[in-house]
Amino acid sequence: MQDTERYIIRLERLDGGIVKLVFGNPPVNAMSIVLLEELAMTIEKLGEQEEVQIIILQSEGDRTFCSGADFTELMAIDDINSGKIFFSGFAKVINSCRKSSKIILGRVQGKAIGGGVGLAAATDYCFATQFAAIKLSELSIGIIPAVIEPAVERKIGLSSFSILALKATEFFSADWAKEKGLYMEIFETANEMDEAVLSLARSLSKYNPEALKELKRILWKNTDHWDTLLLERAEISGKLVLSNFTKETLQAFKAKNG
Repeated sequence: MQDTERYIIRLERLDGGIVKLVFGNPPVNAMSIVLLEELAMTIEKLGEQEEVQIIILQSEGDRTFCSGADFTELMAIDDINSGKIFFSGFAKVINSCRKSSKIILGRVQGKAIGGGVGLAAATDYCFATQFAAIKLSELSIGIIPAVIEPAVERKIGLSSFSILALKATEFFSADWAKEKGLYMEIFETANEMDEAVLSLARSLSKYNPEALKELKRILWKNTDHWDTLLLERAEISGKLVLSNFTKETLQAFKAKNG
């Protein structure tokens, strides 16, 4: 765990090799570079542990699942290299999910914004509540969802990704996200969702681990080039975040929200 006053990475090990991986950054689970690095590393380490069968990826709290990039850290970026390093954090998390030999179940209790949509898309099977609306807000601040695009498009297709990316100030409902393929199941309450998540996790944990590994490879077919692709995308975002438009927009946001 990094910086226990703020950043949260917590593991809850359940019977049957099921592990809940909980991340957080109160109050809206914005992703800092430290949190992204730690999350990617934790997913990678869990993938190497034979006793682990299933990973449940979830965030802290009852409301927002993940609000995307930490605006404070975005505002502090002052050169292309530091911008690339920041956005490569999202690349590392997505690639750690992709390359993990474990089936990863997503648990989305509330809104997912920007990189949060990318995290949901990086899971193998994603559950959500009716409150889990999604938005790709990047264009509204002068950048684009370049790093997460391959993961999101893989789930919902280019046409639906285009709608999200271009309507950057609009939330799309959990039902819309399910219809497009981001979420597999939606529930009225978090308790109902948790029961379903654990039910599937327990069922999967009883299956042949080798079969699950082979299925995972099939689910992520044609993505071997992502190690390079997502870092190239991180450089694009790293350049855009230095634009005057983005700097001024972030400053205005800071002034408005104190």
